Amino acid sequence: MTHPVWLEVALNGPWGRDTQPGIPIAPEEIIDEAIACAREGAAIVHLHAYDVATGRQRDDADLYASIIEGIRSHVDVIVYPTLPFVGSADQAEIPSAAERFQAVDILAQRGLLEWAVVDPGSTNIALLDGIRADKQGFVYTNPESHLLYGLRLAQQYGFSPSYAIYEPGFLRLGAAWAKRYPAMPQAVYRFMFSDQFSFGFPPQPYALDAYLNLLAAEAPSAPWMVAGLGVSLDDLMPYAASRGGHIRVGLEDAPLGTRESNVSLVRGVANRLGKSGYSLATPDEVRRAMRAKSTP
Repeated sequence: MTHPVWLEVALNGPWGRDTQPGIPIAPEEIIDEAIACAREGAAIVHLHAYDVATGRQRDDADLYASIIEGIRSHVDVIVYPTLPFVGSADQAEIPSAAERFQAVDILAQRGLLEWAVVDPGSTNIALLDGIRADKQGFVYTNPESHLLYGLRLAQQYGFSPSYAIYEPGFLRLGAAWAKRYPAMPQAVYRFMFSDQFSFGFPPQPYALDAYLNLLAAEAPSAPWMVAGLGVSLDDLMPYAASRGGHIRVGLEDAPLGTRESNVSLVRGVANRLGKSGYSLATPDEVRRAMRAKSTP
């Protein structure tokens, strides 16, 4: 028997339009694309907010709130924002944990968050083409103090942490600390693959099997999905669904420079899953499943 597959769309990411030309930047663009993707079957929407004048990421609670409320006024969908991408050109200095999670804290206080990004580890973010041209990347930095601050907020406000698992150690660290916060809602483990970057694994079945073996040891029965940066998951998606997993697509994750739209990416996955006998989970089905996994 097939399971309902959770489909998440990551609308834009930390990229500017010079890197990913099709991303929505203005609030009304983000809202419109989120609504369109939800109507194509996405139950979860992840987004970054931007300064429209510069086209760079802007992590402002009021801006996020206006976007989240704009989306939810038209469709029922789980919407969650990002954190400052520490180590990148837009956030070169390491802020305090309170500074980094300020927007998340405010949004949670307002009752606007069901999920939030809490990444359990640090890793090098380097383009393989950049390495061949002697161009260095940067270290995506997530101090352990930031992880614990995010988990405390999750326990306090009742939102689910969305763990981006760039390397196997992220899974072990995130699972170990989740056990220290037993009143916290269930975390979602999002396995990050890449074709264009050097972190982690390429999108291959052996790699997913390695993650699933580790997950079974460290966080049995935890929900998981496949995702990534600079990656096409077309060949991995059927295998992930057959193993009981869920899927994220969108212009944050897609190969840099892609000409597809978020709506076409969501529609393509929905069609492929439907032809394979899978249904797409509704937002309420995702919520019920998460509540069930959060219950001791």
